[in-house]
Amino acid sequence: MKSTMVRSSIALLAMGAAAQVAVKAQDLSSSRQSVGQPSKDRIVIGLGAAVTPVYQGADDYRVLPLPAIDIVEGRFFANFRNGVGLNLVDDRALTIGAGVTPVPGYRRRDVPTGVDRLSWGVGGRVFANLTGGGVVATLGATQGITGSTGGFIADASLSYPVILNPKVIITPSIATSFADGKHMDGYFGVNAREAAASGLDPYRGKAGFKDVSALLNIVYRLDSRWSVTGSVGVTSLLGRVKDSPLVEHATRPNGFLALAYRF
Repeated sequence: MKSTMVRSSIALLAMGAAAQVAVKAQDLSSSRQSVGQPSKDRIVIGLGAAVTPVYQGADDYRVLPLPAIDIVEGRFFANFRNGVGLNLVDDRALTIGAGVTPVPGYRRRDVPTGVDRLSWGVGGRVFANLTGGGVVATLGATQGITGSTGGFIADASLSYPVILNPKVIITPSIATSFADGKHMDGYFGVNAREAAASGLDPYRGKAGFKDVSALLNIVYRLDSRWSVTGSVGVTSLLGRVKDSPLVEHATRPNGFLALAYRF
């Protein structure tokens, strides 16, 4: 039961991290793999809410309802971080998977007047989770297919789940992401037309490390079926992207809370 709780807690952590940047990287979507065992079939469904900036670097916040989903059936998986796909490798220490996942955008009303909205999209994702010494290391890459920026994002994270008692798991984690110029310019850029309409300075994004995040996730198991997940974190933009006129705050906190049921 403890190992199952660890797996579900890390999968739900995905939603907490995703909330940081509206479905971002920083899920540590994998698990401790049963503390060194292959993934077991499970269905965890629930509902949560994130308190997160309306876009990365924004001054305003919004409450964003998010599903809590962690489904594994054989090689099939579905969760908010890695999306829907297949685990191609799944053994004691290594999981490698591929699938399709949401890629965030922002609403027109969330950005300065004159700046275009950025639609949500779908991306193809590959990832690898390596477990050793209680630490879960995750490497992932997402290439936009439709909507959003159509760019490329790579992410890396480290997490360390700690079982305090049969009911409580805490998981501190750190993460970072790198994006290509297409994503940086599509998300943070201001073209000449937008600059003229908004009064902002023109800005063209370039490839580079995008952000770094720290997150503390807590899972409390109410009984054998129900659990509550909460997380608090902070994300800081890195490098030149902080110069974008869309960025009002380079560092922003965020939070997430969810209630989930394990079938």
